[in-house]
Amino acid sequence: MSDLSFRPRRSVLYVPASNEKALAKIGLLACDAVIIDLEDAVAPEAKAEARKRLAGVFANRPAGREMVVRINPLSGEWGSADLAAAIACAPDAILLPKVDTGRDILEAGDALDDAGAPAETKIWAMIETPKALLNIGPIAELGRDPASRLACFVAGTNDLVKETGVRATSDRRYLTPWLMQMVLAARAGGIDLVDGVYNDFRDAEGFARECEEAAAMGFDGKSLIHPSQIDAANRIFSPTRAAIDEARAIVEAFARPENAGRGVIALEGRMVERLHLAQAEKLLAKAAAIGA
Repeated sequence: MSDLSFRPRRSVLYVPASNEKALAKIGLLACDAVIIDLEDAVAPEAKAEARKRLAGVFANRPAGREMVVRINPLSGEWGSADLAAAIACAPDAILLPKVDTGRDILEAGDALDDAGAPAETKIWAMIETPKALLNIGPIAELGRDPASRLACFVAGTNDLVKETGVRATSDRRYLTPWLMQMVLAARAGGIDLVDGVYNDFRDAEGFARECEEAAAMGFDGKSLIHPSQIDAANRIFSPTRAAIDEARAIVEAFARPENAGRGVIALEGRMVERLHLAQAEKLLAKAAAIGA
């Protein structure tokens, strides 16, 4: 099997940096990633105090999950101070809101470089504006350049609804074309993609349905607003046992001496190509990472 690394992002929970009670529970949660939010979830009068709280959160950071900080826009009054505070905490990634062009990624990357942030500190980008969608191809292409640090897109569906005026229906029919555009761009850029939030955390059935649809579209996971959503997201965005068994059979078949160097083989009555081998290896790497 090729050397594939994988970091699961099935469940990505927003936690307001101003909510001490929620921050204290992070270590008890089974989510793959946590976004400590300095932006939308924090009132203007609480921004400075929330920023100061970051150091304590990361001093006691839990093991086994990705820790991300969402800052305010760098063009605004709080963004620069947020970025400096986040860099000092050495998070796994910094989530940039209101990304419009590739320049926004590059400028944030330059700031990280100038501050001496390690290469392991990545950039995530919110795709939540019409301009971002119009420029999404060039933005995603930065994912092919490790120097850009770009590792993941997060769909900002609430903001897209607000800024475009489309109707927010339960089946997301008016958002789906844009969501699929994000999937294409993310795959072209070799980066991960996390779906937007589901606002009614009491509606478990509706949340599960939206996760199923997002997984079918090709998303890697779902951003969450409540811990009660974690288990469903982890389950739905994990490979099934049948898919794991099939992937293992493909890898084992190509590893046989008689199939060495062959581009196409027959397996259980169907044609299997090298592209299926690559897909199988990726799925098994994902399964290994989540312990499936």
